[in-house]
Parts: sequence; structure tokens; C-alpha cells
Amino acid sequence: MKPKPSLIFFLVFSISFVLPVQGFLLRGCKISYNIAICEKSKLRTVPRDIPPTVTGFDLSVNHLSRIQPSDFPHFPLLLRLDLNYNNISQVDSRAFANLTSLQKLNLNNNKVARLQENVFKGLNNLSELRISNNRIKHVAATSFESLTSLKFLDISHNKLQKVSNVHLILQHLPRLQELVVKANDLKTFDSRELTNSSLELCVLDLSKNPLKEFRVSADVFPNLTRFYIGSSSSNKPMMWDVRNTTFLRQVSRLDISELQMSLKDMKSLFEGVNSSLTALKMNAMKHNLSAIVNMSCTVPTMSTLQFRRNNLKFLSPIFFKLCVNVTELDIAENRIGSISDNAFTSLDSLRVLCLSRNKLSWVPPAARSIRSLSKLDLSTNNISRLECHDFANMTRLTELSLYQNSISALRECFFKDLVRLQVLRLQNNKITKLDLTFKRILPNLKRLHLNGNKLTTIQNLEFRGLQSLLNLSLHFNEIKSLHKESFDGLTSLTDIQLQNNAITMKDVNTGAFNALTNLRRLDLSENRIKYDKSEKLPHPPFSKLSHLEELSIPGQHYRGMSNLPMNFLQGLTNLSLFRVRNIHLQSLHKDTFKYTPKLERLDISANELELPNPQLFSPIPNLKSLYISRTTFQSLDFLKYANLTALEFLQARKNQYSVITEDVMRALPALTFLDFQGNSFTCDCDNAWFLNWVETDKQTQVYDGYNFECNYPEDFKGQKLLSFDPKSCSVDIGFIWFISTTCSTICFMLVCFTYHFMRWQLVYAYYLFVAWLFDTKHRNKQAPNRYDAFISYNNQDEQWVIDELLPKLEGEQGWKLCLHHRDFEPGRSILDNITDAIYGSRKTICVISDRYLESEWCSREIQAASFRLFDEQKDVLILVFLEEIPSYRLAPYHRMRKILKKKTYLSWPKTREHPEVFWEKLRQALKSTDVMEDNGILLNVQEIQ
Repeated sequence: MKPKPSLIFFLVFSISFVLPVQGFLLRGCKISYNIAICEKSKLRTVPRDIPPTVTGFDLSVNHLSRIQPSDFPHFPLLLRLDLNYNNISQVDSRAFANLTSLQKLNLNNNKVARLQENVFKGLNNLSELRISNNRIKHVAATSFESLTSLKFLDISHNKLQKVSNVHLILQHLPRLQELVVKANDLKTFDSRELTNSSLELCVLDLSKNPLKEFRVSADVFPNLTRFYIGSSSSNKPMMWDVRNTTFLRQVSRLDISELQMSLKDMKSLFEGVNSSLTALKMNAMKHNLSAIVNMSCTVPTMSTLQFRRNNLKFLSPIFFKLCVNVTELDIAENRIGSISDNAFTSLDSLRVLCLSRNKLSWVPPAARSIRSLSKLDLSTNNISRLECHDFANMTRLTELSLYQNSISALRECFFKDLVRLQVLRLQNNKITKLDLTFKRILPNLKRLHLNGNKLTTIQNLEFRGLQSLLNLSLHFNEIKSLHKESFDGLTSLTDIQLQNNAITMKDVNTGAFNALTNLRRLDLSENRIKYDKSEKLPHPPFSKLSHLEELSIPGQHYRGMSNLPMNFLQGLTNLSLFRVRNIHLQSLHKDTFKYTPKLERLDISANELELPNPQLFSPIPNLKSLYISRTTFQSLDFLKYANLTALEFLQARKNQYSVITEDVMRALPALTFLDFQGNSFTCDCDNAWFLNWVETDKQTQVYDGYNFECNYPEDFKGQKLLSFDPKSCSVDIGFIWFISTTCSTICFMLVCFTYHFMRWQLVYAYYLFVAWLFDTKHRNKQAPNRYDAFISYNNQDEQWVIDELLPKLEGEQGWKLCLHHRDFEPGRSILDNITDAIYGSRKTICVISDRYLESEWCSREIQAASFRLFDEQKDVLILVFLEEIPSYRLAPYHRMRKILKKKTYLSWPKTREHPEVFWEKLRQALKSTDVMEDNGILLNVQEIQ
């Protein structure tokens, strides 16, 4: 017999403190795409309930203080482990020994001061190790011994002081390609301490170390391509000593930001990378800026130059005079307020120019002289107005960034020459009108960012010239008016963002979206869309958008109930995501989704919906994700009939689902993730099945299940749901069957024993009970006596009764007697006749013989009479023995023996010689009153032992 789920729950609950749960109920964690996410869960120890099959484990931003081998006992498939931002001060030896498949380990931002012996033992497959922002000062000789596959190591922002510490690391890492040791306490770097190392390093970052000397006397970096050596902590120039200019022959990217060196050493540095350098960063340089720039530009291969935070303020013509080969120039964050018109004259090859985060008040005319320019970044400046000639002749420009300025007006002439422009960023300005700026120009524009401005209306044909536009951002404006042809011409548009505006139902119903026939994503959230009635619309707003895949209309700026027209989604045959959050929906018509057969994700959270009709979900059998948080649903019973067999994700936070029933969960066979945070659960037997399911189901992850709280009854309010013990709810069928079978066996044995040894006593007891029953029935009857005596005898003694008793008592003495063969009423039961005869007569005469004692009916008669004798306390019974009966024959008849000890009885055999005495005594007995006497008249008393 299979036990009930409640019993299973009890067993699982009892052992859950000893063994890890094998399902998906996790303490403070969740599983997403086979990655255990436990970040920001205030954990002090590594959770033990994570399934061993996960490939990723995120424990970042917690309170872990120590890592031990027992923390990660068995994760054979784990590839990534993130321990970032904890309080880890100690990592034990072999702490990760069981993570044999691990490829990436992040220990950044902790408090580790020392790397123990064999601390990374077992991590033979590790390819990436991050251990920056700790307090590491000492490295044991065997710390990195097992990391034979490591390719990337970041041990920056620690307290390493000597290159010998780095050597202890490098000597065990034959495949290391990228080493980051920036922001340590290295004061000198001498290659002689690395000569025994076989290095394949491609990237070396020594920046932000207080280096005073850099010496390379051997070719220890033959494969180095990226080199970072800048520092800001040293007050004295660093001495550069590279004996051979070929030692850095492969370096293509060099960062010497904040580095202080003499011009002589700087020249030596550039000579070492003269034939390979392509990208150079010289940020926050303090002295000889112009000389350093022109010196760097003598490297013929250098094409990318970043020169930020150098406090230039004014850009003169001579500053980049020698940078004729530079194609990308980044001079952001320099406080540049003005630029000479000839500042970029020599940069004939420049394609990318970044002037962002400066103090320009206008578009510098110098930019117009760069005819090869394809990308121009003027963002985050003080530009308040544009002129028609600002971008004249920039026919090769493909990307223009003007965001985070103070531009208030646009005109068509501003961008008329930008025929190749593909990306235009104008967000976060003060633009109030477009003035048909994009009606005829920018035929190749693909992305237009106008969000964060002050637009109030979109006029007809406003974007007609943007036939190639794919993405249009208009969110965070003040748009409150759309027209029928507002988006005409945008036939290629796939994404439009209109959230956080003031768009109303009237604007949506204008048909403004009909022209967007290739639209894939439309976001209308945080607007003022409200429908008062759910009636069918004559012209559905999205009927032409057959390619639309995502539609969002959540949120509104005012209160009040609304409804969604039943054909609001008509035409959206390819819609896969629909968000309709927080628009105060009152109901959804059952036919709402019949137009969206491919819908997979539905979010109707934060609404005041009535319990939905289960038929609402019938047209969307492929629904995989359902969000119904913060609704007014009192139960989930509608899911039982919704036929959501493909549903994998259900989020139902902050509702009033007090009881979750079995049939609801069984109706969702594909469910893999369930989120019931913030519900008010009832802690009683109604939730026993759900408690068991939460802890034992191996398919569905119940997110944050250990923190579910009870709200009812009052005694459990505030307690954790999983702390409720439903043992009293459990019905152990097996145990009940065991008890029942045992009791039945014992009863059968008792019956057999009793029948074999006490069957006659049982028969007597049965008759005694029946007599008592009928005595109780007739006890209170006060009818007058019809007879003087009822004669109780056996049929085989009838001859004596007829020949001897009847003539004497009725014939001679005149008593009225009741005899069963003569006076019983035909058709009535024998027992009723006997009882009426006894209670209808003053006396009962029992004619006793051996045959009488063996008669069933005689036994009943004497029992009924004896009950009347003892219970009514009346002298109603006269015993007449026709035969001498030994005392042992009377032993089974306990009540008769009791009567014989206290009452008169007559013996016919002993008075046979003097019959007149027998009849006289019988007459006296019949004549006596019903009052009981302690000493009756005894005649021929037989001694009863």
C-alpha cells in the first residue's frame, strides 16, 4: 500500500536536517539555467542543499568568512564559482579539491592575507582565477602548483612587495597568458628574478605599483602583446632599463597612464615598441604633454591614441601635428573649452574622434576639416545650439553622439550632409520639437535615440525620411499626442520605445502604429492608456502588426479601474511576450488571447483582476511563463482547468493564496520554477500536501521556500511555513492495516478459545441479555394481571402438567393459569408471547427437569421471570422440580443457583407419597403476596452446594 503524501512529508521533514535536499528547495538561493544564484542572501556558510548537477555557483555579496574542503564536497559539473564580495579571510588547503571541472574562480574583494600550501589543489582544469582586492602579502611555494591549465590570473590590489612573489606564481603556470598584478606594493621589477620561468605571457599589467626601477636584461616576455605599466603613487620618475630594444618587440597595446619618466627613458620605451605598437593610452600625464604626444606619434604603426584627464583646456594646431597615422583619437575628460580651427589639420587618417565630457559650447569647426571622420562623440558637453554648417561635408560620418547636452531645437539642415549616418544619439537634451527634421534626410540611419527630451507631440510624417531605421527611442519624453501618420515611412522599424510618456487610449486608437508593419518590439509602459469597457473595438490598434513579438503596456500615472477590450490584441499572431502590469485591470475577457496563439510569456501582475475564467488560457497552450504577482486572486484554483501543460515558470508574489492544493500543482506538469514570496499561508493540515511537495519534488524549484511565513491561525502567525509539523495530519495506511490485522487475529483467537472452553456459558449469557432487554421493555407497564400463574415447562413434561398440575390448580383450587399451547396469541413472536405471559401473570411456575434445563425457550422463560424477580423485587417465581437433579448439573446455571439459595422451591419426587402436602404448599405459594421475604416457606428443600 502506497503511503499518503502527508506521510512522505513527515519522513522528509524529519531527516532534512541531516541530509541535503535532493530537490530544488534552496535556502536563499535559486537555480537559473543550471546556475545556483545565492548572491545577497546574507549567508555565513556555504549552503548544503545545492544540487550537485549545477554548472555555476554564485555566492557573491554574502558574509562567508572561511572556505573549507567540506564546503564543496561534490560538484562534478561545476564550471564557475563566484565568491566575490564576502568576508573571506582564510582559504584552507585543498578547499577546492573536489571541484575537478572548475574553469573559473572569483575570489575578488575579500580579506585573504595569505595563500596556503596547496590552496588550489585539484583545480587542474582552472583557466581563470580572480583574487584581486584582498590583502595577500604571502604566497606559499605550492599555492599555484596544481593550476597547470591557468591562462588568466588577476591578483591586483593586494600587498605583494617583491617580484619573487610573482615568480612563485609564474613558475607553476606554464600556460598563463594574462597576468594582472596592478596596485600592489612592487617597488622594483627585475627580470633576473624570472629567468627560470618559461613564460607565454601575452598580457602583463603592472600599473598602479610604486615602481622605481624597471629592468629587463633577458628576453622573458617574447610573446607579450599588451603591457600596462602606469603609476600615480611614485613622486619620482621611474628608471627604465631595457637592455635590448627587441625585448618588447611584440607589444601592440601599451598603457603608460600616470607614468613619470624622463624624456630620455620615454624615448627608449617608444623605441622598444617602434615596430609593433598600435594602441597607446597616456591618461593623466603630468608634464611635457606636447613633447610626449609628438614623441609617441613618431611610432609609425600607432593608430589609436587615448589622451584623457590631461587638463588640456585649449587644443592648439601643434599638439597633434606629428600624429599623421592616428586613426582613433580619444581626448575626453580634458576640460577642453576651445579648439583651434586647425587643430586636426594634420590628422588626415582620423576616423574616430572622441571629445566627450569636456566643456565645449558649440561643435568645433576643426572637426569639419577631418573628411575621413566616421565617428564623432560630442556627448556630455555644454552645447546648447546647433548650426546648419556644423556637420557640413561630413559625408563619411556613420555615428554621431550629441547626448547629455542642452540642445533645445532641431532643424532639417543640421544633418543634411550626413547621408551615411547610421547612429544618431540625441538623448538627454532639451528638445521640444522635431520640426520635420527627419522627413527627407538620413536615408541610412538605423538607430535614433531621442529619449530623455521634452517632446510633446509626434506630427504626421515626422520620420518619413528614415526608411532604414530599425530602432527608435522616444521614452522619457512628454508625448501626449500621436497622429494617424506619425510613424509613416518607418517600414523597416523593429523596435520602438515609448514608455514613460503621456500617451492615452485616444492616441493608441488613432492607427498611428499601422505603418510599422515590421515591428518586433513595442513598449508603451508607464503611459495613460485606459479603457473603460471591455467591449469589442471597431478598429483594434495593433491589427496591422502581424510581426510584433513583444508588447508592453504596464503602469499608468493615475488611479481608477480599467478594462481591456476583448479584441485589443487582434492581429498579433506572432506575439510571444505580453506585459500588462499595473494598469488597474478589472477583468480580462475569455477571448482576449484568441488572437495570440504563439504567446509564451504573460505578465498581468499588479492588477485588481477578478478570478479569471479558465477558458482565458485555452487559446495559448504554449504559454511557458506566467506572472500574476500582486493581484486580488484568492486562490489558484483556476489553474486546474486552464490546461497550461507547457507552463515552466510561475511567479505569484504577494497574493492571498493561503492554501495550495494538490490538483493545482498536478495541473502544471512542466513547471520548473515557482515563486510564492510574500503570500499569507495557512499553517494547518490543508497545506500538508503542499509542504511535502515543496521539499521533495525534484522537478520544480520553489524559490525562497524556507522563508514562506504563516498568517493563519493566530498561534502560528509570523512563523515559517516549513516549521509547521503536520504529523497530526498524517494517516499511515500501512500502520492502520497492521493494527487492524493484529486486532482481527487476536479477536479470532479469542472467539475460538471462548467457543471451545466456554460456549455454554456464552449461550447462557446471551439468553440472559435477551431476557434483560425484554424486561427493560416491559418493566414500567402497569397493566392488571390476566392470569394467576404462567406455567413454564418443557413440551416433553406436558403430560404431567395436563394430568396432574392443571386439574389441581384450575379444577380444584380455581386458579387461572396461562399455558403456551393454549393461551399464546397466534402470529406473534414466541419471545413476545413469553414476555407478555410472565408480566401478565402474578406468578410464574417453572416445572424443572433435565429436559427443561436443555430447552432454549425454557431458559428464556426462567430468565425473564428471574429479571422480574430481582429487578422489580417481587415474589413472582415458584420452582417445581419434577426430578432429582444433582448440583453439578446446575453449575452452569448461575442465576438459577442464586434463586435456589434464596427462594422456595418444591420437589415432586419427595412428596409423591404425600401429594396433598405438595398441592397445599403450591396453593399457599400462589396465594402469597408479591412482597419479597428473606425466609420463604421451605418444603422438601434439596441442599444446594
